[in-house]
Amino acid sequence: GFCTNLLLSQSPEHILAQTNNKTEILCDLKKEHAGVYWYRWSQERQMFEFLLFSNTLGKATYGANVSQDKFSVHSSYSLHISHLHASDSGTYYCSASQSSQLLLGRGTRLSVVDVLPLPLQTTQAPVSKKPRRCVTKTTAASKKGPCSPLIWIPLAAGVLLLLLSLVPIAYRLHRLRRRLWLRIHRQ
Repeated sequence: GFCTNLLLSQSPEHILAQTNNKTEILCDLKKEHAGVYWYRWSQERQMFEFLLFSNTLGKATYGANVSQDKFSVHSSYSLHISHLHASDSGTYYCSASQSSQLLLGRGTRLSVVDVLPLPLQTTQAPVSKKPRRCVTKTTAASKKGPCSPLIWIPLAAGVLLLLLSLVPIAYRLHRLRRRLWLRIHRQ
């Protein structure tokens, strides 16, 4: 299973940034771990991309075609993104593995635009922050609609393996049926 908001927190929820600037996404782990993984979901490309893994010593391992000049992890595993472009827009997730649990951040939606909108002059009531509880896979999937790739890709792979394991069994049953048919018709 996976748990959010108790052992791992990620903020902010949304970032609106201007092209060619830089931004930072915070990731805070409250338990011992081997390091943090950073992923990006691109709605436009419908793709989940591994960006980097940073271990406890600060050494980073980057994903394929991921620029070390653009992405870096600093203290407390915060992800720094520089030289922003529209293609950097997407939802960023920090993640850590601990025992049999996958700790997953809530995600930060980054929108990169050429020109930032002017701020509104209205006043708003402060938003109350309620404590959040552990979210199970079932609850998370029902609240956010379709499953995230972290859930459906391993599920689809498991179903495919099960289907492939049925092929030899079906072949054996076919051969057995054919032998039986031949025996019956020879007599």
